[in-house]
Amino acid sequence: MASIGHAAIGMAAGRRLAPPGRSQRTFALMFLFSLLSLLPDVDVVGFAMGVPYGAPFGHRGATHSLATAALVGFMAAVAASARSTSDPEAPGRALRFGAYVALVIASHGLLDAMTDGGKGVALLWPVTTRRFFFAWRPIPVAPIGADFFSISGMRVAAVELIEFAPVFAYALLARRGPRKYKGAGE
Repeated sequence: MASIGHAAIGMAAGRRLAPPGRSQRTFALMFLFSLLSLLPDVDVVGFAMGVPYGAPFGHRGATHSLATAALVGFMAAVAASARSTSDPEAPGRALRFGAYVALVIASHGLLDAMTDGGKGVALLWPVTTRRFFFAWRPIPVAPIGADFFSISGMRVAAVELIEFAPVFAYALLARRGPRKYKGAGE
C-alpha cells in the first residue's frame, strides 16, 4: 500500500483527538498521527541490512503486528501521563492518547493485509510469524522505494486517493463545537 491511505487514517485520528475547530494543535496532531501511521514501515531499512522480506523483522513483519501497536500505544500513554500529573483529567487523556496511538499503528498492518500483493502481514507476531491477508483486498500494492514514482506507483496513489477520499474529507473539514441548547423564549 502507498502511504496515502495510511496518512489519511492518521490525519483523521489527529482530527478526532483534537478539540473542535482548527488550530495549530489540530494540525500538529494530524501531522503527528500521520507520521505514526507510517511508523511500521520503518522495517524497510532491513532491506539495506540484508534482512529478507519474509523474515520476522523483514518488511510487513514484527513492526506491523498488533502487539507492536499495543506496546507503542502503552509507551505513548505512559509518556503522556508523565507529562502532566497535577491535572486530575490527565490520566484519562493520556490513556485516550495511547489508545489512539495504538489504533493508528494497528491500522497500518490491517490496511496492508487488504492489499493485493506482497507476502502478507505478521499481524499476530510474536505468537506466530505466519503472514496474513484478508479475503477482501481492494487496495493495490504500491511499488517499494523509488519505483513508487513510476506509472504503476502513480496509479496506486490515484486509487488510494479515491478510496480514502471520505477519510480525507473528515480530517480536513472543520468540526464544529458542541451545540448550545437555547431554551424557549431565547
